[in-house]
Amino acid sequence: MSKVVGIGCALALLVSAGLWWLFTDPGKQITAYFDRTVGVYAGSTVRVLGVEVGRIDGVVPQGDVVRVDMHVDDDVQIPADVKAVVVAPSLVSDRYVQLTPAYSGGAELVSGAVLAKDRTATPAELDDLYRSANALAQALGPDGANSTGALSEVLSTSAAALEGNGKDLNATVKQLGDLAGTLQENQGDLFATVDNLNTFTATLAASDRQIQEFYGRVDDVTGFLAGEQQQMGAALSSLAVALDDVSRFIRDNRELMASNVDNLTGVTQQLVDQRQALSEVLDVAPLGATNFINSYDAASGSVTVRGHLNELTHPPVLMVCKLLQHSMPEPVPQGLKDACDKLAPYLDGKLQLPSIGETMHHLQQGELPPLPLVDAAQQGGPR
Repeated sequence: MSKVVGIGCALALLVSAGLWWLFTDPGKQITAYFDRTVGVYAGSTVRVLGVEVGRIDGVVPQGDVVRVDMHVDDDVQIPADVKAVVVAPSLVSDRYVQLTPAYSGGAELVSGAVLAKDRTATPAELDDLYRSANALAQALGPDGANSTGALSEVLSTSAAALEGNGKDLNATVKQLGDLAGTLQENQGDLFATVDNLNTFTATLAASDRQIQEFYGRVDDVTGFLAGEQQQMGAALSSLAVALDDVSRFIRDNRELMASNVDNLTGVTQQLVDQRQALSEVLDVAPLGATNFINSYDAASGSVTVRGHLNELTHPPVLMVCKLLQHSMPEPVPQGLKDACDKLAPYLDGKLQLPSIGETMHHLQQGELPPLPLVDAAQQGGPR
């Protein structure tokens, strides 16, 4: 009977263990590899921002690394790029594993993830600190930097220099702190400046060949100036004398120069007023000069021209009246103006008046030239 009870109890325990294993949430499983795990044991806590979120299931050495299996609660979100750090709250207490950084969005770490050694960190051990301090003491001791007493001399000199300057040193440290705060507040501008400097240096690097050519040309110019030093000195001395003469001339002739400038203003104004005529002259003068050159007869040493005066094609009376009408700027005498007005009907082309050429031809023939005006006057005017 007791055997049956024992078997029943054993079966009940197995069933209970199976049910517990089935219905108990094991959480997210994480495996991390550390270079050492001093003070970390199975059952140590796993934390995020100091808050416990899981436990360490096992610590297993594997060669030069230590494998740490842990789990965290399913409802805790862990970032996919999380790192594991062993934290020592004090020198003698148990340590725990801190997962950092805390989740703030993005992909989450899945169960069964493995954190390689480059994603874990462990604190420096006290023995390491002792060894580092001992190495520093030996390096600065009589067997090291102070073997000739140089370090002692530096300390003595520093103590003498700082004696009585504690207040100033304190003010300097505070000012350095203020400077650091200012740099912190303006780190955006500082980084922008650094980026601009980086761009500038990259541009210089890309233009290295052009810069070298520029330096070479500057070197050539410098060498040329060095070789012509005496000539340049003489030229500068002459220039100084010339500038002195110019200054003296301006000082002695100030009034005359002012008068000339005033007169030049009138000349300039005339040029401005006649700019259209000047423009026409500049357009026509080259053609006229060319025609004049072409009219020169080198064989006879003369200029061959043909006069073509339009006024000579008019009758004499008409020519005189037209000349009187275009006489400027003097006004035409009133008597002559009245005579031309009376002759206006005849001058408008109603009578065929002989030209000067025709009149000269009749006179050369001993004949009286035709007188249409006299005939018209005798007949009572033009019809």
